Amino acid sequence: MVPNMNLIISKLQMISLEIAELVGSRHDKVKQSIERLANHGTIQLPPVRKVENKQSNSPNRFTEVYMFQGEQGKRDSIIVVAQLCPEFTARLVDRWQQLEQEKLLGFNPNDEIAVLENLLQEKKHNKELTHKIEEMKPDVAALERIARSDDAMCVTDAAKQLQLRPKDLFDFLSENKWIYRRLGSPWIAYQDKIQQGLIEHKVTTITHTNGINETKTQVRITPKGIAKLAKLSNLEIAA
Repeated sequence: MVPNMNLIISKLQMISLEIAELVGSRHDKVKQSIERLANHGTIQLPPVRKVENKQSNSPNRFTEVYMFQGEQGKRDSIIVVAQLCPEFTARLVDRWQQLEQEKLLGFNPNDEIAVLENLLQEKKHNKELTHKIEEMKPDVAALERIARSDDAMCVTDAAKQLQLRPKDLFDFLSENKWIYRRLGSPWIAYQDKIQQGLIEHKVTTITHTNGINETKTQVRITPKGIAKLAKLSNLEIAA
């Protein structure tokens, strides 16, 4: 009987501790990266499990880890590694393929037809995985650009972060209905972009020497907005 590749993949799992070992990084740093990417909506936050850490010198040898499972887990773990150490992405893919091979050992190798069909199925799956990695490259590039971005920033600073001229970014935001302004007025964000968490307004009150207070409103782009713009900039607003 030919094993069901989709069923095999759904049962595969990899923990964040193993990813840390693969890339040679501290486990807490890997977990922080996972949480940051999940907060940005780039990956799904994996479930937490407690496992025995044989390398730990602590009296409590059990460590909380994130568990990546199935196709979603494979995709998300690749994004995490590409963010941490892009050069180790291939090593992670090899590890997933190794896990698949270990699961496949359960079928009868004497059945030549089953062997052939299984190899064809595996080849197709690996080709699809390679294609998915190529599709994710713009996402990874975007994530690298915002890796150190924690707070909302003005459009000029956002342009620097995105490696764009401020004028180009202002033009893009205006043409694509992120922001608008009336004659003599400051830029204002469209309400739908505010509701999506892409843009926010910063209101500042300035007291002049004559005692008069002046309120100024500034459009600021959130980390989520910068992440979206970073992806779009690869295609639409690249300088």
